[in-house]
Order: sequence, then structure tokens, then C-alpha cells
Amino acid sequence: MTDEARSGPASRIARGGRAIYGVPLGILMLEARFPRIPGDMGNGTTWPFPVLYHVVTGASPEKVVLKGAAGLLPDFVAAARELVRLGAEAITTNCGFLSLFQRELAAAVNVPVATSSLMQVPWVQATLPPGKRVGLVTVSAATLTPAHLEAARVPLDTPVAGTENGREFFRVLIKAEKDDMDVELARQDVVEAALDLVARHPDVGAIVLECTNMPPYAAAVQQATGLPVYDIYSLITWFHAGLRPRSFG
Repeated sequence: MTDEARSGPASRIARGGRAIYGVPLGILMLEARFPRIPGDMGNGTTWPFPVLYHVVTGASPEKVVLKGAAGLLPDFVAAARELVRLGAEAITTNCGFLSLFQRELAAAVNVPVATSSLMQVPWVQATLPPGKRVGLVTVSAATLTPAHLEAARVPLDTPVAGTENGREFFRVLIKAEKDDMDVELARQDVVEAALDLVARHPDVGAIVLECTNMPPYAAAVQQATGLPVYDIYSLITWFHAGLRPRSFG
């Protein structure tokens, strides 16, 4: 039981010991300047519960997505420990490519850690009928390596489509060519990547969106493909449900 739970109406004694309360989920953020619209993991209004953010200085999307987050593990470990010190009871990150750090972060902070929406793939696969499999839509198919997939226990033959050839999404988020974003063009990039995925792989029966900036477009992907779509929002709402299970009296 948490300290704040022990200090409810039935108790006259409020327990302390840290600076922040009522925020069990900590999110490690990349350092970026692009807009974070509602639905984006970095927009606080996305979540139906409070979250605690920590920006990891120097962890740009380009370094994490295109350069394998080389040299950044100590920074992420330090940031995760700081979130736990402040009161986070579980940790997640705002880039699916950080699956590379899943084992190390979990070992370093000794609380539950879910680094990537890719971790849902085995669960979603279990829901599909024979002959169907999960497909991935990612911000960068070219740099989503077997190491990223293995760290999230994703089969290496999983079909993947990326947004590298789009007009807006990849250019704004990864190349950081501008601070503003045409949301409609970004939506089109993500939807077109999903349509390309299912056109090339008709056996895809569900889609997992790797990128934590894609949830604003998940409904459009589902409508365009007719398939179930999962993303970081579906993962983290499940994750949080274990931290604060609903009480039915």
C-alpha cells in the first residue's frame, strides 16, 4: 500500500517521505521541440491520470532513432532513478526505440518498466486467428533493428512499414527541420505507411504503432485498414491499471 493510501479519510496520520504524491507513473522524455498535440505521449492532456515527466538532456530523436541511442544509457538510468526518487512507482519512455534499454532500466530502478509499445506484440499475436500476424508501423523502418525487436520479444520476421518517405511526420519528428507541424500531412504519412504494410502483407491481422507520437492518428489507421490498432496509449493505460486497480467496493 502506498503512503498516500494509508493517509485516507479513516486515518488521522498523513505519511510523508518524498516531495510528490499521487503520480505513480514516470515518463522519460526525449529532448525535442516539435509540437506535442493531444494524443501525443508528451502532452499531459493525453492521459486520464496524472503522470510525472523527466526530459533526458541530450537524448534527441535523431540520436535515439537513427543512432541507436549510443552512449545514452547512463543518462536514462539517472533520469529513471530521479523519477523513482520523486515518487514514480513505474517507468515508461516516450520512444519505442528505447526497447534497447528495457532490461538495464528495469534492473537499475527496481520498479516495473515498460520502455516500448513494441512489448504488446506477443500479447496482440495471441488474440489473432491462425494465419494472421501482427504488423508494425514505425517512424523509421530502416533503423528498427533486430536488437530492438528482440529486446521487446518481437519475432524478427514481423512485417514493418515506416514513415521515412512521407512528407511531414519523419521530417519534423526525427530530422527536426522545423518546430511546427502540419497535422493533416502527418496523419496521412502514418495512414499511408499502414496501408503500405497491409498491402505488402495481407496476413497482417492487427497493427502496433511503435512511435509514441502516433496515437493521435491511431483511429485514422484503424478506419483506413479495418484492423485493430495498438499503440503506447493502449500499453500505458493497461500498465497504469495495475498500479491503481479500480476498486469495485
